[in-house]
Amino acid sequence: MAKQADVIDFRQHKRNLPNIQRLLPELDGIEMLYTNDSSDQVFSLKVLCWAVWSDGHIDGMVPWLNRLVACRSLDDPLNGHWEGFMDTQTGQILFEPPAYKVDFLKQSARFYPVTQSKAASIAQEIPDLIGSHAVFSHDQFDSFVIQEIHSWRLYNDGSVLAMCIEEDHVHSTPVLTGDDCLFSVQHRKDFHYFFQHTIANKIKSKDPAALAAMAHLAKHSS
Repeated sequence: MAKQADVIDFRQHKRNLPNIQRLLPELDGIEMLYTNDSSDQVFSLKVLCWAVWSDGHIDGMVPWLNRLVACRSLDDPLNGHWEGFMDTQTGQILFEPPAYKVDFLKQSARFYPVTQSKAASIAQEIPDLIGSHAVFSHDQFDSFVIQEIHSWRLYNDGSVLAMCIEEDHVHSTPVLTGDDCLFSVQHRKDFHYFFQHTIANKIKSKDPAALAAMAHLAKHSS
Protein backbone atom coordinates (compact mmCIF):
# COMPACT_ATOMS: atom_id res chain seq x y z
CA MET A 1 0.00 0.00 0.00
CA ALA A 2 1.33 3.39 -0.94
CA LYS A 3 2.45 5.59 1.93
CA GLN A 4 0.03 8.38 2.71
CA ALA A 5 1.43 11.75 1.69
CA ASP A 6 2.40 14.12 4.48
CA VAL A 7 0.04 17.07 4.71
CA ILE A 8 1.67 20.36 5.69
CA ASP A 9 -0.38 23.23 7.04
CA PHE A 10 1.49 26.18 5.55
CA ARG A 11 -0.61 28.63 7.53
CA GLN A 12 0.60 27.03 10.75
CA HIS A 13 4.16 26.98 9.40
CA LYS A 14 3.96 30.72 8.70
CA ARG A 15 2.68 31.37 12.21
CA ASN A 16 5.73 29.57 13.61
CA LEU A 17 8.18 31.74 11.68
CA PRO A 18 9.63 34.84 13.37
CA ASN A 19 7.68 37.96 12.46
CA ILE A 20 8.27 41.67 12.85
CA GLN A 21 7.16 43.06 16.18
CA ARG A 22 8.19 46.72 16.08
CA LEU A 23 9.69 49.35 13.77
CA LEU A 24 12.00 52.30 14.40
CA PRO A 25 12.33 54.95 11.65
CA GLU A 26 15.93 55.71 10.67
CA LEU A 27 16.52 59.36 11.59
CA ASP A 28 20.32 59.63 11.42
CA GLY A 29 20.91 59.03 7.72
CA ILE A 30 22.36 55.52 7.98
CA GLU A 31 22.62 53.77 4.63
CA MET A 32 22.91 50.17 3.48
CA LEU A 33 26.01 49.32 1.43
CA TYR A 34 25.63 46.71 -1.28
CA THR A 35 27.31 45.31 -4.38
CA ASN A 36 26.00 43.50 -7.42
CA ASP A 37 27.43 41.15 -10.00
CA SER A 38 27.39 43.72 -12.80
CA SER A 39 29.91 46.11 -11.22
CA ASP A 40 32.89 46.30 -8.87
CA GLN A 41 31.46 49.41 -7.22
CA VAL A 42 29.90 49.60 -3.77
CA PHE A 43 26.48 51.27 -3.84
CA SER A 44 24.41 52.77 -1.04
CA LEU A 45 20.71 52.92 -0.27
CA LYS A 46 19.04 54.84 2.53
CA VAL A 47 17.75 52.65 5.37
CA LEU A 48 14.02 53.18 5.87
CA CYS A 49 13.78 51.78 9.38
CA TRP A 50 14.98 49.13 11.82
CA ALA A 51 12.86 46.14 12.79
CA VAL A 52 12.86 43.69 15.68
CA TRP A 53 11.50 40.19 15.10
CA SER A 54 9.75 37.86 17.52
CA ASP A 55 12.96 35.82 17.90
CA GLY A 56 14.83 38.96 19.02
CA HIS A 57 17.00 39.63 15.98
CA ILE A 58 17.19 43.18 14.61
CA ASP A 59 18.00 44.46 11.14
CA GLY A 60 17.65 47.48 8.89
CA MET A 61 14.90 47.51 6.27
CA VAL A 62 14.95 48.91 2.72
CA PRO A 63 12.40 48.98 -0.11
CA TRP A 64 13.99 46.68 -2.71
CA LEU A 65 12.40 46.15 -6.13
CA ASN A 66 8.81 45.26 -5.18
CA ARG A 67 9.14 44.42 -1.48
CA LEU A 68 10.52 45.56 1.85
CA VAL A 69 13.57 43.48 2.74
CA ALA A 70 15.92 43.03 5.69
CA CYS A 71 19.33 44.43 4.74
CA ARG A 72 21.50 41.57 5.96
CA SER A 73 19.25 39.03 4.25
CA LEU A 74 19.82 40.65 0.87
CA ASP A 75 21.57 38.06 -1.29
CA ASP A 76 20.25 38.34 -4.81
CA PRO A 77 22.83 37.26 -7.41
CA LEU A 78 21.31 39.59 -10.05
CA ASN A 79 20.52 42.65 -7.98
CA GLY A 80 22.62 42.90 -4.86
CA HIS A 81 24.53 41.60 -1.87
CA TRP A 82 24.58 43.33 1.50
CA GLU A 83 28.06 44.58 2.48
CA GLY A 84 27.42 46.65 5.61
CA PHE A 85 25.94 49.89 6.91
CA MET A 86 27.43 53.38 6.73
CA ASP A 87 26.83 56.21 9.17
CA THR A 88 26.80 59.15 6.76
CA GLN A 89 27.45 61.64 9.59
CA THR A 90 30.71 60.03 10.72
CA GLY A 91 31.70 57.88 7.75
CA GLN A 92 31.88 54.85 10.05
CA ILE A 93 31.20 51.43 8.52
CA LEU A 94 28.97 49.17 10.64
CA PHE A 95 28.26 45.47 10.41
CA GLU A 96 25.64 45.38 13.17
CA PRO A 97 22.73 47.71 13.96
CA PRO A 98 23.79 50.57 16.28
CA ALA A 99 23.47 49.57 19.94
CA TYR A 100 21.19 52.47 20.90
CA LYS A 101 18.72 51.48 18.17
CA VAL A 102 18.81 47.86 19.37
CA ASP A 103 18.09 48.95 22.95
CA PHE A 104 15.21 51.19 21.87
CA LEU A 105 13.59 48.48 19.74
CA LYS A 106 13.82 45.82 22.43
CA GLN A 107 12.33 48.12 25.06
CA SER A 108 9.66 49.31 22.64
CA ALA A 109 8.65 45.74 21.78
CA ARG A 110 8.29 44.95 25.50
CA PHE A 111 6.27 48.12 26.11
CA TYR A 112 3.95 47.51 23.12
CA PRO A 113 3.49 43.73 22.93
CA VAL A 114 1.78 42.49 19.77
CA THR A 115 -1.72 41.15 20.32
CA GLN A 116 -2.17 37.92 18.40
CA SER A 117 -5.61 37.49 16.85
CA LYS A 118 -7.19 36.13 13.69
CA ALA A 119 -8.40 39.59 12.72
CA ALA A 120 -5.77 41.84 11.19
CA SER A 121 -5.04 44.96 13.19
CA ILE A 122 -2.55 47.80 12.86
CA ALA A 123 0.31 47.46 15.34
CA GLN A 124 2.26 50.54 14.21
CA GLU A 125 2.54 53.00 11.34
CA ILE A 126 5.64 55.03 10.56
CA PRO A 127 6.12 57.83 8.03
CA ASP A 128 8.36 57.33 5.02
CA LEU A 129 11.31 59.66 5.58
CA ILE A 130 13.55 58.58 2.68
CA GLY A 131 11.41 59.60 -0.29
CA SER A 132 10.23 56.16 -1.41
CA HIS A 133 8.01 56.05 -4.50
CA ALA A 134 5.86 53.33 -6.03
CA VAL A 135 5.56 52.73 -9.77
CA PHE A 136 2.22 51.59 -11.18
CA SER A 137 1.50 50.39 -14.71
CA HIS A 138 -1.46 48.48 -16.14
CA ASP A 139 -0.16 48.17 -19.72
CA GLN A 140 3.36 46.66 -19.50
CA PHE A 141 4.91 50.12 -19.00
CA ASP A 142 3.54 51.71 -22.17
CA SER A 143 2.40 54.23 -19.56
CA PHE A 144 3.05 54.43 -15.84
CA VAL A 145 2.35 56.48 -12.74
CA ILE A 146 4.83 57.28 -9.96
CA GLN A 147 3.45 58.08 -6.52
CA GLU A 148 5.12 58.95 -3.22
CA ILE A 149 4.90 56.48 -0.34
CA HIS A 150 3.27 58.25 2.59
CA SER A 151 3.87 55.68 5.35
CA TRP A 152 4.53 52.03 6.20
CA ARG A 153 1.94 50.10 8.19
CA LEU A 154 2.91 47.17 10.43
CA TYR A 155 0.14 44.64 11.15
CA ASN A 156 -0.14 42.21 14.03
CA ASP A 157 0.86 39.29 11.77
CA GLY A 158 4.23 40.95 11.07
CA SER A 159 3.44 42.10 7.54
CA VAL A 160 4.48 45.62 6.54
CA LEU A 161 2.54 47.44 3.81
CA ALA A 162 3.45 50.61 1.95
CA MET A 163 0.67 53.20 2.02
CA CYS A 164 -0.09 55.87 -0.59
CA ILE A 165 -2.64 58.68 -0.60
CA GLU A 166 -5.81 58.26 -2.64
CA GLU A 167 -6.20 61.91 -3.56
CA ASP A 168 -9.93 61.65 -4.32
CA HIS A 169 -10.56 60.45 -0.76
CA VAL A 170 -8.66 63.18 1.11
CA HIS A 171 -11.03 64.98 3.48
CA SER A 172 -8.52 67.04 5.46
CA THR A 173 -4.86 68.00 5.31
CA PRO A 174 -2.20 67.24 6.22
CA VAL A 175 -2.81 63.53 5.72
CA LEU A 176 -1.66 61.74 8.88
CA THR A 177 -0.78 58.11 9.48
CA GLY A 178 -3.89 56.00 9.94
CA ASP A 179 -6.03 58.19 7.66
CA ASP A 180 -8.70 56.30 5.73
CA CYS A 181 -7.59 57.91 2.47
CA LEU A 182 -4.46 55.73 2.51
CA PHE A 183 -4.35 52.58 0.43
CA SER A 184 -1.96 49.63 0.40
CA VAL A 185 0.42 49.66 -2.56
CA GLN A 186 0.97 45.90 -2.45
CA HIS A 187 -2.76 45.23 -2.87
CA ARG A 188 -2.84 47.04 -6.23
CA LYS A 189 -2.51 44.70 -9.21
CA ASP A 190 -0.76 47.41 -11.25
CA PHE A 191 2.01 47.98 -8.66
CA HIS A 192 5.48 46.98 -9.89
CA TYR A 193 8.45 48.56 -8.08
CA PHE A 194 9.71 50.85 -5.35
CA PHE A 195 12.23 53.61 -6.10
CA GLN A 196 13.91 56.10 -3.79
CA HIS A 197 13.42 59.77 -4.59
CA THR A 198 16.62 60.33 -6.61
CA ILE A 199 15.65 57.73 -9.22
CA ALA A 200 11.96 58.63 -9.07
CA ASN A 201 12.77 62.28 -9.81
CA LYS A 202 14.95 61.28 -12.76
CA ILE A 203 12.12 59.17 -14.15
CA LYS A 204 9.69 62.07 -13.68
CA SER A 205 12.07 64.37 -15.58
CA LYS A 206 12.45 61.74 -18.35
CA ASP A 207 16.17 61.24 -17.77
CA PRO A 208 17.34 58.87 -20.55
CA ALA A 209 19.37 56.60 -18.26
CA ALA A 210 16.52 56.30 -15.76
CA LEU A 211 14.01 55.55 -18.53
CA ALA A 212 16.38 52.92 -19.92
CA ALA A 213 16.57 51.30 -16.49
CA MET A 214 12.77 51.38 -16.31
CA ALA A 215 12.55 49.70 -19.72
CA HIS A 216 15.00 47.02 -18.56
CA LEU A 217 12.87 46.29 -15.49
CA ALA A 218 9.73 46.26 -17.60
CA LYS A 219 11.28 43.73 -19.98
CA HIS A 220 12.17 41.39 -17.11
CA SER A 221 8.77 41.75 -15.45
CA SER A 222 6.76 40.86 -18.55
